[in-house]
Amino acid sequence: MDEELTSVGLTDPRALRAYAHPLRMGLLGLLRRTGPMTATQAAAQLGESVPNCSFHLRQLAKYGLAERSPGSDARERPWRATADTTTWEDDSDDPGLRAATDELNRVVLDRYVARARAHLATRAGEPVAWRAVTGFGDRLAHLTAEELAQVRAQIDAVFAPYTPRLADPAQRPEGSRPIQVFELVLPAPDGA
Repeated sequence: MDEELTSVGLTDPRALRAYAHPLRMGLLGLLRRTGPMTATQAAAQLGESVPNCSFHLRQLAKYGLAERSPGSDARERPWRATADTTTWEDDSDDPGLRAATDELNRVVLDRYVARARAHLATRAGEPVAWRAVTGFGDRLAHLTAEELAQVRAQIDAVFAPYTPRLADPAQRPEGSRPIQVFELVLPAPDGA
């Protein structure tokens, strides 16, 4: 099974704001990781109420991020993600679109920080081999915008051979784990 990953791009400020909700991101991530599930199953996984999950799943559907699974009946009504990833552009000059994108980026950053803190809280219990290859770091380089675009493309190319494993569990080697590499590309302050 060699499925190609799919992506949905958000370009409307309303859709960006709709996605910029921590529970909606959690629900969509859960659907992507585990496959179709009902609002009841999602609520149990996320420690949320069923009506709350049901409402937010409908909001995700309104903006094309989730949909009812084919073959669902009136009693069992599972939801599924419409794509494997969600993307948005950060280069608009439109103030409304830029504000919505900034809001979404803030929520994503908060989720990254929460995941990093959770990892720090449990890191001591990880095997030595995993502690040796996870953690934090940074690099400083003087680059033009064009060079930085090349660096980001090279990073994408490094990860490309591993992306089929997201859609096809049979391609995951024994002992592999889901690993998330956070991409945070920022200008450094002068003199850094």
